Amino acid sequence: MSNPQVIELPVLEPEAVPCCTPLTEAPLSEEDSVTMAAMFKALSDPVRLRLFSRVASHEGGEACVCDIQDVGVSQPTVSHHLKKLREAGLLTSERRGTWVYYRVAPGVLAAMAAMLTAATR
Repeated sequence: MSNPQVIELPVLEPEAVPCCTPLTEAPLSEEDSVTMAAMFKALSDPVRLRLFSRVASHEGGEACVCDIQDVGVSQPTVSHHLKKLREAGLLTSERRGTWVYYRVAPGVLAAMAAMLTAATR
C-alpha cells in the first residue's frame, strides 16, 4: 500500500497575493498546476464537495464530524472523504475527546478564487 501524498498549500489571508497567477493572465507553472489540481481533484467528488461546503458554511467556521456526517454515505466513508480533503490541504482537523473538528485551511478559498478570477488589465 502506498503512502498518500500530502500537499502543503501556502497560508494566505484574503488580501494576500494568490498562490497562483490567474488563469487568464499567464499559463500555470508545473508546481502551481500540481497544487491546484490536487485541490480540485479532491473537490471533484460530490460527497467531498458537500462535506467541504458543510465545513465552510458551518457557524463559527468549524464543524464537528458529528454535525456534518449525514451526507448519504456510511460513517467510514465520510471519514475517508474527510481524510482526502485534509491530504489535499483543503481542511485542517483537531481531535477533542471522541470527536474531530474540521476547518477550511487558511487561505484556501482565497487561493482558489484568485486563480479563477479574471486578471484586471
